Amino acid sequence: MNAWEEVRKRIEAGAGSTELLALITGLSDSDRRSIAAHLPKYLTERLRGEGRSRWDVVDQAHAFRIVGTACLLGAAQVAAWLNRREFREPREPQKDAENILCVVRDRKPEWRRDLAHRLVTSLRPSTRRGWRNPDGEPGWELAAGLVIETGTEPPENDAFVAGWVWDLHRKLWMGAEIDVVRHHPLLDVMVPRLFHAEGVAIALTHDWQWNTGHGRPTVAGALVDLAAEGRVSRQRLLDGCVTRFLTSGQSRDVEPFLILWNQLQPTLDELPTVDLVRMLPVAASPLAQLATDELRRIDDATGLDEELYGEAVGALAFRPEKKYVTAALRWIDRSAPNRAEGSLAALGQIFSQEAPALRNRAVRLALKLAPHASPEAASLIREAATTLPADLVNQIADAFGEVVPARPEPAAVGTLKLTVSLPDLPPPIVSVTELASKMSPGWVSYGPMEIERILAALVELTHRDRTAVADGLQPWWEERWGRWNHTSYPYVDTHVVYNPYSLLCHCARAVVAPTESVRCSQQIAEYLDKEPPYRTVLDWLVRDRLREVIALLESGRTIPVLLATPTASTGHVDLDTLISRLERLGDVEPLPLDFCQALLRLPRSFDPEILARAEKLTSAAGRRLAAWLRDGGLADPAMTYGIAARTRSLGGYQNYVPVPALHASMTPPAQDLPKVIRDLCVQTPQEWWRGWSEQMEWWPAIMPSHREVIAARVLECFAPGIPVNRAEVGVLTTLVQGEGPVGRATASAIMAALGHKQPAQRACAVDAMKILAVHGEIIPADFGWALGELVGIDFVKLNRVTPALEELALSGGHHEAWGILAHALPALLPGTGTRPLTGLADLLAVAANAATLAGARADIPGLAELAARKGSSRVVEEARRLLQTTNVK
Repeated sequence: MNAWEEVRKRIEAGAGSTELLALITGLSDSDRRSIAAHLPKYLTERLRGEGRSRWDVVDQAHAFRIVGTACLLGAAQVAAWLNRREFREPREPQKDAENILCVVRDRKPEWRRDLAHRLVTSLRPSTRRGWRNPDGEPGWELAAGLVIETGTEPPENDAFVAGWVWDLHRKLWMGAEIDVVRHHPLLDVMVPRLFHAEGVAIALTHDWQWNTGHGRPTVAGALVDLAAEGRVSRQRLLDGCVTRFLTSGQSRDVEPFLILWNQLQPTLDELPTVDLVRMLPVAASPLAQLATDELRRIDDATGLDEELYGEAVGALAFRPEKKYVTAALRWIDRSAPNRAEGSLAALGQIFSQEAPALRNRAVRLALKLAPHASPEAASLIREAATTLPADLVNQIADAFGEVVPARPEPAAVGTLKLTVSLPDLPPPIVSVTELASKMSPGWVSYGPMEIERILAALVELTHRDRTAVADGLQPWWEERWGRWNHTSYPYVDTHVVYNPYSLLCHCARAVVAPTESVRCSQQIAEYLDKEPPYRTVLDWLVRDRLREVIALLESGRTIPVLLATPTASTGHVDLDTLISRLERLGDVEPLPLDFCQALLRLPRSFDPEILARAEKLTSAAGRRLAAWLRDGGLADPAMTYGIAARTRSLGGYQNYVPVPALHASMTPPAQDLPKVIRDLCVQTPQEWWRGWSEQMEWWPAIMPSHREVIAARVLECFAPGIPVNRAEVGVLTTLVQGEGPVGRATASAIMAALGHKQPAQRACAVDAMKILAVHGEIIPADFGWALGELVGIDFVKLNRVTPALEELALSGGHHEAWGILAHALPALLPGTGTRPLTGLADLLAVAANAATLAGARADIPGLAELAARKGSSRVVEEARRLLQTTNVK
């Protein structure tokens, strides 16, 4: 019998463990050595062989593990074999562990202890938890079984400790009694390690509420019960929790240990007072709350000494959460006057709070304690009071002595300058070799300008020598299309139909293999017949302009040059260059969409002498260009704007999200325009996703002299895109660097982008505002209107827009920031009897600072009424400051 062949057949047939164990047990030592020699090579062949996926081997992991454990000689070899990525997680880990333990029982004790040590140290934490991980940490059962059978103390390994807790959790969850914990052979070794190991927290109290509600124990609950009966040291559990609190108190993983602590219900004598005080300044909120409650319990019962009391209230006053500052104030209010030293030190910290209610209460308590203040405490209060409002400063001065108010340092204001600019255009591609190097066989994320450059070179070089281009691109074609036998697309989708790089590759294919290219074009045509184009007219123009090049090359024809290839990074085409290109064409008619695109890319103004040169063109296209220039080019479409809440919601891959109607309706100018250009100048409010696009980066270069037209399309795309984080706000920084009017569509698009959840996307909107501000193109009335409308429909949150306007103001755009806010505030201020918007106080603070920097004077409707409200809320205080700053009297 060939032992290896028998084993191989059993593995591939999916033999059960009983059959394999019977076979392995009867093998001689020489047979086992033979199998050990064949096994690694066989595994490699299985993993690399055709028709064999890695998952075939994973399904047979248990068989591989049994065979390898039985036949490999050294403990290091066996451990490495069992820890292979393919074998680490067998389907039934408990059964697998039982069988492996059976296989190694005849090995020497030293060998088994060595294997146990290696398996424990090699355990790695699982990324799965809870009900998704009922079998605990991968490999734990076998490692623990060996440790228990050999009586070895397991080496330190967090994953081993976590595996122990998960194993107990699984057994308890499946109905086991507390005895599985009480009599576990590793209990005494594992309990001290619980409080140092990472990864145990979730399992410790997993399903706590569910288990306790259904009468089932948890691991933490079992430890508490065992501590009550003396099986586990209660003091060890309490000390362990404190250790965890001090070492991991800033992590949310501390919460299960809080549950354990509360279940233990420590007595006053068991509370570690000093440690609890040390936790307060930086502990995670749940732990800070526990420490506060326990310290108050100690203080109420026996009284903290004065030094610890001062440290405790000072730590609470230092924390950023208002509830802990409030807790400090309440504690101070209930404390005796002989604690004035510590109380006043904490109150001085609260003087710097932005919340007027907390600040004012701190002042009242300080005044109450003034008669008991030492000279040092009084000096501290006077110093802390320098930043208080004038009326509070006077009250402190009357009680503690003269206070010299701090002079507010003027905000450091930058100088407006361009920080974002478009890259320079690379030089034209002039050789077939360079062209071939740009055609990558895989996916390439070329931007619009690079694709325009490659397309221009493909057309021009093909006109000069089509055979040379076809030969040069042949290797690319073979590598990219050879897997599909050069015939057609394996499938057609929106990527094939609309993606510019995909269409560029189709252009190149039309040169190398026009017959096959025609078949692909037929596939695309059939797809478009079945799937109506759910894109914008801007995307259609990009698609159809590339398709007309494909059709040209598939027909066998060529032209000397494309007209619309940009000469500037904005997408503009220099008029002088366009005339030269028409002269190169001679009487050859340009491609229709290429000609229209060239017209749309012309600058808004040009030298009259160049017009005279255009008049000399004799071709039909030349005469059309001259007429276009005489008419002044494309006039600006008429625009109407609207922003309103819309009841319709987005469904699909995310939860339903309200979609507002953000639109700028366009009516084309009264000109005789080609249809494609006229269509670009028509827009009405669309169905929710009708304005969506994934190719917005192309849009600014389509009409670089008509920013407001493109902004109207961008705005409509932002409406569904921003709420679900799918809007590419970076298009704004390119858009604003073009030419043409900047109106409410541009302003609304930028302000809508400030509603994006991602700070990096909001930063692009800020950059766009800075670019416009540098060129003096921000119209405050339009931006203020847009901000008021977008906040009004809850599309933009004040806590997102306020930092953006503050950055604009501090970057030197304080006049612009103030102008925007001056026009927006009337819509944002609360009416009589209405609650202020969340975040309004911060916005008013930015407005006051911007107004100060700009030296502004204005009468903001509704501001005086807000400032006259009773009370000292921060909103009212900031309204008063802004009113004082802008008072026109």
